[in-house]
Amino acid sequence: MSKTFKPPIDLDLYREPLTAILHAVVREPNLSQRRLVSLLKDYPKDGRGLFSKNDLIQAYRAFAGTGGLPPFDPSVIERLRLKPVRTMSGVTPVTVLTKPFPCPGECIFCPNDVRMPKSYLSSEPGAQRAEQNAFDPYLQTYSRLLTLYSGGHPTNKIELIILGGTWSFYPETYQVWFIKRAFDALHDFGKGIDHTAEVWDALRQVSQFYPSPEVVETEAVEVIDGTRFDRTYNQVVQVIYRDEIHRSREQAQAIARGERECSLVDEYATWDELQAAHRENEHAPCRCVGLVIETRPDNLTVDEVIRIRRLGATKVQIGFQSLDDNILRKNKRGHTVERTCEAVKLLRQAGFKIHAHWMPNLYGSTPEADIVDYQRLFTDPGFRPDELKIYPCSLIESAELMQVYREGGWQPYTHDELLHVLTACFQHTPEYCRLTRVVRDIPSTDIVTGNMTTNFRQVVDRALQAQGKRSPDIRAREIRGQTVSLDALHLDEVWYASSIGEEVFLQIITADRRIAGFLRLSLPEQAPLLDELAGAAMIREVHVYGQALSVGEDVPGRPQHSGLGTLLIERAVDIAAERGYARLAVISSVGTRAYYRKRGFADGDLYQIRPLAEPQ
Repeated sequence: MSKTFKPPIDLDLYREPLTAILHAVVREPNLSQRRLVSLLKDYPKDGRGLFSKNDLIQAYRAFAGTGGLPPFDPSVIERLRLKPVRTMSGVTPVTVLTKPFPCPGECIFCPNDVRMPKSYLSSEPGAQRAEQNAFDPYLQTYSRLLTLYSGGHPTNKIELIILGGTWSFYPETYQVWFIKRAFDALHDFGKGIDHTAEVWDALRQVSQFYPSPEVVETEAVEVIDGTRFDRTYNQVVQVIYRDEIHRSREQAQAIARGERECSLVDEYATWDELQAAHRENEHAPCRCVGLVIETRPDNLTVDEVIRIRRLGATKVQIGFQSLDDNILRKNKRGHTVERTCEAVKLLRQAGFKIHAHWMPNLYGSTPEADIVDYQRLFTDPGFRPDELKIYPCSLIESAELMQVYREGGWQPYTHDELLHVLTACFQHTPEYCRLTRVVRDIPSTDIVTGNMTTNFRQVVDRALQAQGKRSPDIRAREIRGQTVSLDALHLDEVWYASSIGEEVFLQIITADRRIAGFLRLSLPEQAPLLDELAGAAMIREVHVYGQALSVGEDVPGRPQHSGLGTLLIERAVDIAAERGYARLAVISSVGTRAYYRKRGFADGDLYQIRPLAEPQ
């Protein structure tokens, strides 16, 4: 276990140069990056170094309204914000990883890095942050919030994204504990309380149960090398983490029997404790406005979908990978296309947002076959995901695909072949889908062969632009940091069939179809998954785009907090009533419950419900 902290700057020591820089920043609302660098050089730190943006943000928060500086203005933070694109979609994402654990899959393309949860590599940025924090949910969440806040990002509306292996395969006690502890971090951070030192002390007390880096490296050789696969990832993980797994199981059983108290790092929490954390989060300074988990289609059942909802999840990342049974079989995916379709149907019945993963260039496929496969994603009502990650297959040394490659059975697409595939895919993506990622963030040093161009989205966008075209997907059309007049926006509706009925994608757009906000409305025609949803249409998502703002914060010309969400909801109410539904349900996240209560929705067991008046 390791721990890295960067101490904050001594503001009093550097008050004079920092105040001088901030005066200039305040005076220049159109401050360019070049001009900022020039200012930093004019007022060097210790006569030679440069202050960081983090230093300036920290100083502005402390000095605003003093030393001749005007009162605090959020637009100044916006000018100094690090990587503003992170929060331009309206919320602040915080990604945390689960611990290494056995996986039910045997996919030949999947990395087998036993230092990480299945399919992840220790060199990936998010994985490195997880390892630095011992995969502890509290430490990961708190440290990420601190980094984002220090970089000038709002931290009051958080989308909590839990990645790592197959979530549904982890023990239920671990799942409840993991989410509860992540919520604890949200609450403590919002209150200005820091319990990270206590958590580290508790971790050190049980560190004898964790394998040393030397043990992990030694045991991992056979899997990581890529030349031998006489032991699977699961077998190696169970050997390496045997003591830790045994300890976790024993302490959970002892706590459940009331034989001992629960410590900060015991992987145990009750459903009642999680629900209490949910209730606290409804009005917390740092709210969870979206909770995402990732799993496999063959791990989704009715009971599992309901359990995921009880945990507070609103979106599920699910690996489709391919819609060709022959390709799935060759790549040892372990499930059929029909099983994927069944899983999607269950998720739709429960109102979840569906975030699919799809992989071109799998073993046995071709560029033209991939294009046909992608088209089926959106022509077949059994799929039609709301969001999509496109992950072209790259060869990682620890993957079983290495053997196929050495035998000449698989080759990566050339740059031009991949560009051909992705250009076609972009054009076949409907307006209701958001392409959240194109190409996985794997360092080129880990790729034996395959695509190493990390900005392939931009490459495709430029190719389309040269043809006078652009992707119609949501991400390509987001308003983001632009200012927009409400008079320039209008409501547009996209209707399409799903496996359970009809879907309506309500979007507020400009004349050139830039999107400022949207709502996903489900009009089911089949029996609901839960009695609570009987006779109800379902709002699956409401989202207003633009740079994330703090609750109650208003910036003229920005879509957030301009009433667009309410406008979308009222149109959904009208449509549902016109179609004869007695009620309108919403799969609200914990941190948005208060928002929906103000708009006529009452709390149910797992959803919020608004009764509908009969149409006039």
